[in-house]
Amino acid sequence: MKRLFVVCLTFGLVTSGFSESSLPVAEPASMGMVAQELGKIEPAMSQLLNDGKLAGGNVLVLRRGHVVYQKSFGYRDLEGQLPMEMDTIFRIYSMTKALSSAAALMLCEEGKMSLDDPIGLHLEAMKNQSATRSTTVRDLLRHTSGYIRRPGGDMPLQKMVTTLAAQAPDYEPGSQWVYGVSTDLLAAVVEAVDGQPFDQCLARRLIEPLGMSDTGFTLPESKVARLAVHYRVEKGKLVINDPAQGSSYIQERAFKGGGSGLVSTITDYAKFLQMIANGGVFQGKRYLREDSIMLMKTNQLPRAITQIAFGSQQRFGTGFGLGFCVKYDDDDRWNPDGALGEYGWGGAASTHYWISPRDELVVVTMEQTMPYNWNMEDTLKPIIYGAIKKRSH
Repeated sequence: MKRLFVVCLTFGLVTSGFSESSLPVAEPASMGMVAQELGKIEPAMSQLLNDGKLAGGNVLVLRRGHVVYQKSFGYRDLEGQLPMEMDTIFRIYSMTKALSSAAALMLCEEGKMSLDDPIGLHLEAMKNQSATRSTTVRDLLRHTSGYIRRPGGDMPLQKMVTTLAAQAPDYEPGSQWVYGVSTDLLAAVVEAVDGQPFDQCLARRLIEPLGMSDTGFTLPESKVARLAVHYRVEKGKLVINDPAQGSSYIQERAFKGGGSGLVSTITDYAKFLQMIANGGVFQGKRYLREDSIMLMKTNQLPRAITQIAFGSQQRFGTGFGLGFCVKYDDDDRWNPDGALGEYGWGGAASTHYWISPRDELVVVTMEQTMPYNWNMEDTLKPIIYGAIKKRSH
C-alpha cells in the first residue's frame, strides 16, 4: 500500500490521510495541537540519546483519534547502526496485561463468567484456597489476588496454576494491591472459560480483528530483522541484554501468560489503545461495552487501599482499574505532569503509554532499556500536554 501522507523530517508531523497502520492521520492544528510545541519532542529525544539514556525510541501521539505526531529516533541496533523505524518490533512485557484484561472482560460481557466469580469456579486446582475469602476474577484484574510470585520455569498456564495452588496465598485477597502473578492467573481463567489456548484466544478476540499484524508471543524468522536489540544499563553504559538475531522470542515457549510475553510495534499497540479510548469501538467494530471500559479506566481498588505502591515507592493519587493505573485525584507528588483521569501503564523494558480522556489524547512511547526507567515519559509528557491549544490546567 502506498503511503498517502508525508512525514516532516523536522517535526515528525503528518498531514491528513491514512497510514499503513490504518490509523487516520491529520495536521496537528486541525486536531487542536500546536506543531511548533510538538516539535520540541525532537531535541528532547536527542538529548536522551546523547546522554546515553537509550539506544533509540519511537513516539506516537494521537488526538481525537488521529495521528498528529510519529517519529523514530536513534537506533534499534546501536552496534550495527541500524536505525529505529516505525515498524520496529519491541518486547512489550507488562503492556501485555491490558490486552489480557480486555479479553477477560469480553468473556464477562458474554455471560461466560462474572467479575465476582471465585477463581476456583473456573480453575479446579484453586477450589480450596487457604485464605479467609476466595480470590475473584475482579481481584486478578486489579492486582489484589493474594498471589505475588510466579513459579519459575517454562510451563503451560494450567501447570502454573497447580503449582501456585499448592502454596498458601502471600496475603489475604482484597487486602492489598501487590503487583505480581495476578494477570497470569487471569490468563489461565480466560483459557479455561474460553476453551482455547490463551494465545489463540487473544489473537482471535483482539489481535487479529484489530489488525495488530506484528503482535504475538513468538517472533517469526521473517520479522527478526525488525526486532530492536534489548539493552540494560550497567555502570552508565548500554550493554546488550537480548539481541535480535538469536533472541529468546524466536523460540516457541510453553508459557504464554497474561502478564508479559508479547512483542508488538508502536502502531499495533496504538490501535488497541485507540479502541479503549473510543469506548470499546475501533473502525466500526465494537469490542467492549462502554461500562466495561469505564471499569478499566477508573479506580476500582477497595477504599482501604488509597494508592498503588511498589515497595516504599508510593504512587500518590494513583489507583488501579480493571486493567490500567489511573490518576484519580490532584495529588501531584507522583506523576506531577499527568492529567486528572489519565490512565495507562508500561513494560519492563521502559515502554510507556498513557491516555487522557479529557484531552482526547493517546500517547505511546517505545524503547528497549532495562532497568525500567521513566526517562521518555517524564521528558515528553509536559511537552505533549503543552502542545494542546487552550488546555485548562
